[in-house]
Amino acid sequence: MLKILGLPASNSDQSINAMLVRHAVRVMQLHLNAKAEFSVLDLNDFEMPIYKPEREKAEGIPLEAREFVRQIGFADALIISFAEHNGSVSAAFKNIFDWASRIEPKVYHGRPLVMMATSPGARGGASVLEISSMAAPFFEGKVFGTFSLPNFNETFDREREDILDADKAKELASLLKRFALALNEGHVEGD
Repeated sequence: MLKILGLPASNSDQSINAMLVRHAVRVMQLHLNAKAEFSVLDLNDFEMPIYKPEREKAEGIPLEAREFVRQIGFADALIISFAEHNGSVSAAFKNIFDWASRIEPKVYHGRPLVMMATSPGARGGASVLEISSMAAPFFEGKVFGTFSLPNFNETFDREREDILDADKAKELASLLKRFALALNEGHVEGD
């Protein structure tokens, strides 16, 4: 059975990227039905001191980093949605990723990825999405596709956790359907 991991790359309690990940997971469930298990991580479960080499040498690698690496390694595919903080990934995600890379430099374990971003702005996290998708292969991530949802407050229903913009909803549904079919057939290739 396939194991699909949703990962909102934000530690906000009101994370719009977590909402988008949960929506994407529900769409994937429609395509894979009983052929997959789904879970969504919460970055708050992996909170650690800020990485620095001296801390690693003195105290070792935190258990939370080891668990994060284990969760990614356990998954067959990942759906990640990145919060954009000042044009890059959130500090919370970056810190977890930095610790994780000390355990396993190929943090993504060769897993296929759908990478997404959303923001209240018109660019929809385009900068963080571009940076993250370009960096993924260096950490052995196979980017199957990307999706950006701009103007979150106008294009997403928070209560139903559903995309209101019909064109964007169709775009994401199409990407996730192709991803589900590729996973089901075992023919997932990165971009």
